[in-house]
Amino acid sequence: MARSRSGTVRLHIEGMHCAACVAAVERALRQVEGVADATVSLVEETARARLATEIDPTILIDAVRKAGYEAQIVSDRSSEVRLPIEGMTCAACARALETALRSVPGVEDVSIDLTEGIAAVKGSRDLQRDGLRQAVERAGYRLSDGLGAVTTDDRDVRGTRRLAAARRRLWTAWLLAVPIVGWMLPEMLFGIRWPSPLGFHIAMTVLAAPVLIIAGRSTLVAGVRSAFRGRPTMDTLITLGATASFITGPLSIAAEWGLVPPILDSAGVSAMIMAFHLTGRYLEARAMHRTSGALRRLLRLGEGSARVLRGEEEHEIPVSRVIVGDLMLVRPGERIPTDGVIERGTSEVDESLVTGESLPVLRTAGDSVVGATINGDGLLHVRATGIGEDTFLARMIRLVREAQATKVPIQTFADRVTGIFVPIVLAIASGTFAAWLLFPDALGAVAHYLSPYLPWVTSGASPLSLALYSAIAVLVLACPCALGLATPTALVVGIGLGATHGVLVRSGEAMQALTEISHIAVDKTGTLTVGTPRVVEVVGEAVHADTALRIAAALEAASTHPLAVAIVDHAQARSIDTEAVEEAVNLPGFGVRGVVDGERVWVGRKDLFADRSPEKTVAARLEARLLETGGRTVVLVGHERLGVLGGIAIADTLREDASWAVGRLRRRGIEPVMLTGDNESAASRIATEAGIEAVHAALTPEEKLEAIRARQRDGARVAMVGDGINDAPALKAADVGIAMAAGTDIAIEAADITLTGGGLLPLVVAVELTRGTFRRIRGNLLWASLYNLIALPLAVVGILHPLIAEAAMALSSVTVVSNSLRLRRLRLPTGATSGQDSRGALHPRSSSP
Repeated sequence: MARSRSGTVRLHIEGMHCAACVAAVERALRQVEGVADATVSLVEETARARLATEIDPTILIDAVRKAGYEAQIVSDRSSEVRLPIEGMTCAACARALETALRSVPGVEDVSIDLTEGIAAVKGSRDLQRDGLRQAVERAGYRLSDGLGAVTTDDRDVRGTRRLAAARRRLWTAWLLAVPIVGWMLPEMLFGIRWPSPLGFHIAMTVLAAPVLIIAGRSTLVAGVRSAFRGRPTMDTLITLGATASFITGPLSIAAEWGLVPPILDSAGVSAMIMAFHLTGRYLEARAMHRTSGALRRLLRLGEGSARVLRGEEEHEIPVSRVIVGDLMLVRPGERIPTDGVIERGTSEVDESLVTGESLPVLRTAGDSVVGATINGDGLLHVRATGIGEDTFLARMIRLVREAQATKVPIQTFADRVTGIFVPIVLAIASGTFAAWLLFPDALGAVAHYLSPYLPWVTSGASPLSLALYSAIAVLVLACPCALGLATPTALVVGIGLGATHGVLVRSGEAMQALTEISHIAVDKTGTLTVGTPRVVEVVGEAVHADTALRIAAALEAASTHPLAVAIVDHAQARSIDTEAVEEAVNLPGFGVRGVVDGERVWVGRKDLFADRSPEKTVAARLEARLLETGGRTVVLVGHERLGVLGGIAIADTLREDASWAVGRLRRRGIEPVMLTGDNESAASRIATEAGIEAVHAALTPEEKLEAIRARQRDGARVAMVGDGINDAPALKAADVGIAMAAGTDIAIEAADITLTGGGLLPLVVAVELTRGTFRRIRGNLLWASLYNLIALPLAVVGILHPLIAEAAMALSSVTVVSNSLRLRRLRLPTGATSGQDSRGALHPRSSSP
């Protein structure tokens, strides 16, 4: 028996329609022995069961099925590996190979395509690839090209099919419901039953039956099933309301024959109830399909084909067939198929997908590139380093999905209400029915008063008719769906929007916490600053500044020291050509010396001039001048004959958008605070440039952590933004931890939110996006609550026609989802300069510059 390790099991759930369905599935899973907790996402149609002990996954499926829904295990880490096999010649070969592969641990399914020589193996992502290779070889065959992997995902197909089915049910219902409306209006408005009372009742019953039995079959089956299991849902309310309305048709026919007392015929109303319900379901499904559109767009970016060079031949194959180590040929204007490293070629690459920068970035041999970014005007040869689930894009999509399936604290109230909503409505409907039978005059007073103004109010009907009329209205009006959808739909849209704007959120809780932040603590190096040293000033002493820079760059050209790289990069940026260096000698801790143009020169610390006076005095004076602005490192350039040629000041510089971001946050009522391990001088310089007033410098990781806790003890809600290992404790302690994606893995793992774009623009986007998302959530909850609180009393006293009640119910859910979709039009900041924009989504931790 296959058993699941303790951890989390993910299931795809079919048949959920409302918050009551969600509660039913959660309750069913939590009752399974060995399940510590379970969360269900209506939007994602998934359930996550956190296991305390090892259990058989089929037990979870059985529990869901007993609750009235269908389920199947879905592994977030599942993948499909396609193995090109050499040596298969017949069906017996295929059977032997299939048996061998199924014996490998982690393999879930194997299918062999003998005609193409391909074995498709499905299994967990930690499937041992070497084990597959060994199994193939033991069976007497061999792999022709190696291994390739592709993650399978049919959510989009399921969504499209579900929409098509909902559309068919919708049209079937209205095809018969429209004639019913035309037939009912004269009776509702003028009391005319054409062609006769008996003919009218027969027509209503005959036309309504197919609407319920054919178009509404799935709703009726789901409603009855959940009722018999003692877990009533929204479908149960619609089933009871529509069925009760329909029964009045045959009873009215019997009344015309004198078999039963007269009763108000609502058979036509039952068809309209179902038609409106199916309309609402279709619109809701269509809107829900659109809520995860951003995620589907990201998924499509990983599709397509790739040109790979195998030997001397070029092959165009699906991206899913690319294997690690393949050399891919990327022509101008094409998307880079998957993550890799450039082996040959130079081109500008449009990385707006991953960095948020609208301008392309120059990439050359040795640079890392990300799959789905767009090559510019150069021809690139890229060696594949990541495929399938191992790509940066796939990892980010997985994070987004996990975040969209989480719940937020504000949803606790809605979940508690929807968990008991349907039983309460059933109780109210039963009470309404009994009250109308017992106190028809008292309850009918309001309806009698309003009957001249509301033509559908039938105050003169029998108490039984009025009791049924009002109870049906209560059943079809009450809507837990709007409450249940209020939070998850907005979260899905908000998190998906964040993914396309450089903000990756791990959980809904982090989004809600960010809306309550009063202070944001930021690290200096790599967060406020670019994180790499740059030349900020060059001063000539005995020669022109460019000459001093030319000599320094020549001496440092072969060095990989960060200061040397900064000098060489600055010379290249200024188009200064360097000359060959002879007799170059590295002086550890001091600098480099050599011969340029036959003259002995050197570059490094002022200590190199210690034995040379008066150059020693000149060097000290020049260094002091360059150090007047704090946070700098000074490199001096010397000449055997001319003495001190000049000096170069190097510093970590402020990000272009840092001061803009600080000002924007302050205008939103958030106070920025700097926490850095750097010295006071460097910290003060960067803080002044950025506009930050509160500065804490020379802090150890423990002191950063204590600084966060001290503000929290004072009642502040603090977010921490950092990128280094030393920031990880503070990121964990903060109310919200925010990591820069270019930072260390440890910092990113400790954070709740990752900023994937360059600069601090995504930080501002994160703040404004979370606030916009929770404005929508609060608006949704307010609307859903007011709708039920206002409409239910009207239905109880008999002034709300069941038809109007059902239309209002359908509208309430659609309104909530549509309001969430409005988030996609949220105006997010595009940065401090025109060169910045917020379109990007994902930024790799790349070794490229």
